Amino acid sequence: MGIRSVAVHSDADADAPHVAAADAACRIGPAPARESYLDAARVLGAARETGAEAVHPGYGFLSESAAFARACAEAGVVFIGPSPEALEATGDKAGARRTAGRVGVPVVPGRGPSADLQDLAHQARELPFPMLVKAAAGGGGKGMRRVNAAAELDEALRGAAREARAAFGGDDRLLLERYVHPARHIEVQVLGDGRGGVAALGERECSLQRRYQKIVEESPSSAIDSLLRERLLEAARRFASAVRYSGAGTVEFLVAPEGTFHFLEMNARLQVEHPVTELVTGLDLVRLQLELASGERLDLTVLEGRSRGHAIEARLYAEDPQSGFLPTCGTVGRLRWPGGPGVRVDAGIEEASVVGTDYDPLLAKILAWAPDREHARTRLVRALEETALLGFRTNQSFLLELLDSEAFRSGLTFTDTVEGAANGRGDGDPPGFVLAAAAYLLGSRRERTARDGAAMNPREDRGSPWTGLGAWRLGGG
Repeated sequence: MGIRSVAVHSDADADAPHVAAADAACRIGPAPARESYLDAARVLGAARETGAEAVHPGYGFLSESAAFARACAEAGVVFIGPSPEALEATGDKAGARRTAGRVGVPVVPGRGPSADLQDLAHQARELPFPMLVKAAAGGGGKGMRRVNAAAELDEALRGAAREARAAFGGDDRLLLERYVHPARHIEVQVLGDGRGGVAALGERECSLQRRYQKIVEESPSSAIDSLLRERLLEAARRFASAVRYSGAGTVEFLVAPEGTFHFLEMNARLQVEHPVTELVTGLDLVRLQLELASGERLDLTVLEGRSRGHAIEARLYAEDPQSGFLPTCGTVGRLRWPGGPGVRVDAGIEEASVVGTDYDPLLAKILAWAPDREHARTRLVRALEETALLGFRTNQSFLLELLDSEAFRSGLTFTDTVEGAANGRGDGDPPGFVLAAAAYLLGSRRERTARDGAAMNPREDRGSPWTGLGAWRLGGG
């Protein structure tokens, strides 16, 4: 599009790939997000310093902050996203629930919001267990707890409030919602023009989650028929139109096996998993965001009905599934991404990147497209098998297990599928001492080969991690 880009970065991201890829870069502070990426004044200061005319907030951090969008407008900088008013309407979960009800979109029964934990505990008596405690000001699984019994409520409220306060600028208001189970998490990608016009670009199946964060997404969903699909798309259009939404966003629903559905929330930003929709529609959502933000009038109706084939995305995280998905960290030693027809990789790391625990542990999104679901699944499995990342544990092996599971193959996945798989995982894993012994023996063998002067097979892949295993730990997943 011929637009010069400026990357902002904290000290922790000074050598990140996005910084090198931009036309210019500007440091905005130290590693803690509150002193850099969440500091609106620093971000706007970087815009003024570099002469930037617009800010693309990406996802996370300030992307759904109405205050930041309003500060951009006051500074004469275009915020590439919805208006402050739309962000306020969608960002407040209680307000969003009221809007959904007003336009005839069913909502999950709930109570709140409130920052008074005693008041919430009292309101909880009006809901059955299990229930969800949710942060009123945000999403992404932060400030969310499932409560199975009354004895767990106080601790869940305190923990959720603490997490919400840290993640959402001190806003520790909480909501209570009935826990819908079993349920699928299905979201609709929308694009709005800010005047009430909305295009619904199809749905994404997002039921495979851990800690209420998605790890595998696909489109279309194999669980809904054309009638239910159109009902979901129309509900998403009605909600987004009601808040005069502009730009890219998603309206999210919980769908029960019998086909009933409830409004969950609207994510008023570009989604992490937006490449799934891009692969099946051929649209460039970021380009469309930029065109809408620059004032172009688009005929949104021509963007609908473009879905072709099937796309699946797997999120590669720096985390250890065997330790409750705790984040991991370290330096990327060897790195090889997959390629081939229908494969896409959106990565935030490269060889020698230092992965810390300052931010979300997402490393890359690995996607596959094919004419049908099974071919997309096998293509993604092959892509993950070709991926090599050494230096610390990731969820790579766990992703492969999920994609090869009978639940995923059959399309019978729900929001608690990953939790069940994680609880039952590990019975067939080799003991740690076996992996350690294997690593030692392989390393010793290669050292002897090098000492004896043996030549490497000229056909051996020198970029493969297995040709230079050395003391790398096996089983890093």
